[in-house]
Amino acid sequence: MREFGYQRASDVAGAVALLGADPDTRFLGGGTNLVDLMKAGVERPARLVDIRELPLDQIESTPQGGLRIGATVTNGELAAHPEVRRRYPALAQAVLAGASGQLRNMATVGGNLLQRTRCGYFTDVTKPCNKRVPGSGCPAVGGEHHNHAILGASEHCVAVHPSDMAVALTAFDAVVSYETADGPGRLPLGEFYLPVGGTPHRETALPPGALITGVTLPPTPAAANSRYRKVRERASYAFAVGSVAAALDIRDGVVRDVRLALGAVASRPWRAVAAERVLTGAPAGADTYAAAADAELTAARPLPHNGYKVTLMRNLVVAVLTELAEEAAR
Repeated sequence: MREFGYQRASDVAGAVALLGADPDTRFLGGGTNLVDLMKAGVERPARLVDIRELPLDQIESTPQGGLRIGATVTNGELAAHPEVRRRYPALAQAVLAGASGQLRNMATVGGNLLQRTRCGYFTDVTKPCNKRVPGSGCPAVGGEHHNHAILGASEHCVAVHPSDMAVALTAFDAVVSYETADGPGRLPLGEFYLPVGGTPHRETALPPGALITGVTLPPTPAAANSRYRKVRERASYAFAVGSVAAALDIRDGVVRDVRLALGAVASRPWRAVAAERVLTGAPAGADTYAAAADAELTAARPLPHNGYKVTLMRNLVVAVLTELAEEAAR
């Protein structure tokens, strides 16, 4: 690990100024991803700016009826918050599925959004990787890729985004707030992550030197009937091979509102827009759910060893929507 300096920020403006003064600086929240990458030599910052004591650790209702979640709220606090569990249960479920209690008590909301892929080629500095060294190649395309992307990938990168929390936030149209030296800004989560294209090293649309200050969830009545389901290779804490965050509102046998996002299938949380179009206004039932999943997965381009994900995700979407419909009918 490279030797680094450490400084604790006392306010948001000061934290932003410290990063702006030295582009080789990184913000430190819980450090559950950043420190691992530093140990592996993937990240080599000259200085860390600790932001844990900034006043960004609250969860509050908004005047519109949504929730604002501060960037330094821990994942454990987020999953346990009564309003999150009541109004956005899939979000609480996603966080609980994401890591052990020890990690949840350290990891922060802002850091979770910015965590990097767990692709083995990215985390091994002896291997080429376009995310780590642009232009060096993507050995996963012809190598180990059984848990890599089937949607939205390119020949430059087929890695998947690892966050569970971000999948649920994507389904609920969350908005990310940030601060820069030029002032505050906001990004819908649907625009926060960039398509992989030919620049996989550019992962988010955050301006240079930006500090995430919070995430806002808009009022979403359908979210009260929501679920996050994660499939992984072992029952203990592991990254997903596929996941679904879904919310469903059915009235008189017809789907009135639906929110659907997929995880571990692309370089970013994947909002299932095509599936939502099929579902909205259609009769609720297994045939409709299957048709919606098929409409979304038509765009899938699996690699030789991850084609199983197409079938897995189809079955997962149908199962989760069926369970939500059954719960709503009770």
